[in-house]
Amino acid sequence: MNSLSRRRFLKISGATISAAAAVTSLSSVVKGAQKIDEKTGKPIKGIQKIPTYCDVCFWKCGAIAYLKDGELWKIEGNPNDPLSNGRLCPRGTGGIGAHYSTDRIKHPLIRKNERGEEKWVEVTWDEALEYIATKMKKIKREYGPESMALFSHGVGGTFLKHTMKAYGTNNMTAPSFAQCRGPREVGFEMTFGEGVGSPERTDIENAKCITFIGSHLGENMHNTQVQELSKAIANNASIIVVDPRFSVVASKAKYYLPIKPGTDIALLLAWMNVIVKEKLYDVDYVEKYGYGFEQFAAEIEDKTPEWAYPITTIEPELIRKSAREMAKNIPASFIHPGRHTTWYGDDTQRSRAIALLNALLGAWGRKGGFYLPNKFSVPKYSDYPKYPKSKKPLVHNPGHKYPYAEGEQLSTGIREATINGIPYPIKGWMVYATNLLQALPNRDETIAAIKNLDLLVVVDIVPSEIAGWADVILPEATYLERYDDLNNAPFKQNFVSLRQPVIDAPHDQKPNWWIAKKLADKLGVGNYFPWNNIEEYLDARLKKAGLSLAELKKKGVVKGEKQPIYFDEGIEPGFFTPSGKIEFYSLQLEEHGFDPIPKFTDHGNPPPGYFRLLFGRAPVHTFSKTQSYKFLKDAMSENEVWMNQTVANKMGLKSGEYVQLKNQDGKKSGRVKVRPTERIRTDCVYMVHGFGQTAKEMKTTYKKGGSDAELVTRYKMDPIMGGTGMNVNYVTIDWEA
Repeated sequence: MNSLSRRRFLKISGATISAAAAVTSLSSVVKGAQKIDEKTGKPIKGIQKIPTYCDVCFWKCGAIAYLKDGELWKIEGNPNDPLSNGRLCPRGTGGIGAHYSTDRIKHPLIRKNERGEEKWVEVTWDEALEYIATKMKKIKREYGPESMALFSHGVGGTFLKHTMKAYGTNNMTAPSFAQCRGPREVGFEMTFGEGVGSPERTDIENAKCITFIGSHLGENMHNTQVQELSKAIANNASIIVVDPRFSVVASKAKYYLPIKPGTDIALLLAWMNVIVKEKLYDVDYVEKYGYGFEQFAAEIEDKTPEWAYPITTIEPELIRKSAREMAKNIPASFIHPGRHTTWYGDDTQRSRAIALLNALLGAWGRKGGFYLPNKFSVPKYSDYPKYPKSKKPLVHNPGHKYPYAEGEQLSTGIREATINGIPYPIKGWMVYATNLLQALPNRDETIAAIKNLDLLVVVDIVPSEIAGWADVILPEATYLERYDDLNNAPFKQNFVSLRQPVIDAPHDQKPNWWIAKKLADKLGVGNYFPWNNIEEYLDARLKKAGLSLAELKKKGVVKGEKQPIYFDEGIEPGFFTPSGKIEFYSLQLEEHGFDPIPKFTDHGNPPPGYFRLLFGRAPVHTFSKTQSYKFLKDAMSENEVWMNQTVANKMGLKSGEYVQLKNQDGKKSGRVKVRPTERIRTDCVYMVHGFGQTAKEMKTTYKKGGSDAELVTRYKMDPIMGGTGMNVNYVTIDWEA
């Protein structure tokens, strides 16, 4: 087999797939895909199946939606989709609850009173967009277009980004970087020259040993990974879990290490000490592809399990046994990189330590480790004018304080610029599909920034906390009621999938592409949308790939030819680091004054009577956005606070009793049930994120459960890439529940 070179991922031409028949008609007004009786104008009776892809989380699983007598009935996985393989997670199957939510915003709203009072006036779309455009033109005239910023999450923000660039600003960000996976991406790029990507390039189904460090797979329902983990467990793969809490995946573990929170780097160094000292690493792999191994080995020489024991509280023999278990399964053994990796402020170095341990195991580019993904090549829409060139720098990272934040903008950086006006004032925010009062640490800082704005626009489905502070709320159609851009994410199997409207929006909600296009018209940049509707746009892109919209509307997903994904299948190894190799000693970090090899930093202990606050996900909810979905709300209407059983007994707390948590700064969580359990350490408590919502218009979720977001008042910035370490808050029990 001929060797294949690659950079980031291999792009596979769509021209290798035969094109289907061209689209015969493109409607000027895009409606739901349901079939209508031409004589009566009513939906056809019976069952209709319409393919799309899910938007309940970022995984974008291919799905089949069912209509029964014209009503949305159910949704399941598309068997032809490589992400879902015909099955959706609990969140995905409950996705129809988005359509039926009684909390949905029905019409555009303009603020009636003071910000935050949640009092509104219903207006027409033309009035709302004219109001926004007038304000944006004023900001542009007085401060420059760069003084508008966009916060967005998910593929739905594509066209709003386009409008904002046409308007003249590049200040755009998403909490998915500095509040989530950013440290992981940077840590792996420092080591291998490439990030892990999304979906993660983990070859779980072929692994013989998988190590999870604070990664709650099974509660955090990344569909493909959960399916692959089930296969790995069925094939008797060894599972190693490191977590202060005995999670679902810990129940499958051969070795469970109940680590003291904040000491993960010490454990990682001790594991690597064992593997190097006992020469259990993949010697050929390291010698062939490694750089700086001698300096690395010298640095970890004294980081023995005995050194790590008083730091981590993990017995030395358990450290040795688990390290040997990883090594004996080389190369089909890897440490999962995790997803939400912003913990303590040294998170890039922790992720880099994970990457280095994977390098010792020879996991990168190997079957059962990290595959090298393929991507179906669909050319971008090319008939756009050039965007205006900005005369000002980006505001998120003045002075390049965080040297590796340059690829992704920092949400907290834009917030800070809005507060202090440095390097120049930010006077308007457009917020799409992200609840910043839940996503960003320290709500008071977010509210302080909002008070400095001349304009805050929120585009959302429900009236979330951030919407409560908006000047204008624009109601979006749900993912089952709209088109979005194509999904051709890098994966094992290259593919392209389509999201299309299954049913009409029930009220006056509009799709994001329509909002972006109409706002562009109002702003005088309508020439940046030369297509009449999104069907025309999608078909133009697909035709360049040898496909058609008609084919995608029918199938939902088209797969390309399978391509090599491992080194031993003919891919020429390439590491896009300064040395061109896997960097055990990082030249880039050294150049910027950081430790070239990770070191352990002590993150302290809770004060007497306090516990470290930890938080995570539930199988039936995504962030704070699904709590109002009828079926998912029925499955989990409120969260609980996990507390060690012995501690609860000493405090006289019983299961199901309501308490409040109060943090070190006096902030309170709201009422939350206690869950005494032996499945968590005595020095921490744990909550599922996204509950305790305080938006008054969220009538079905208002103050249901406790809010971890209220308690995250402190955070520690990662000096390398600007991530916000949020596991640095301590809480105690407040009895006034």
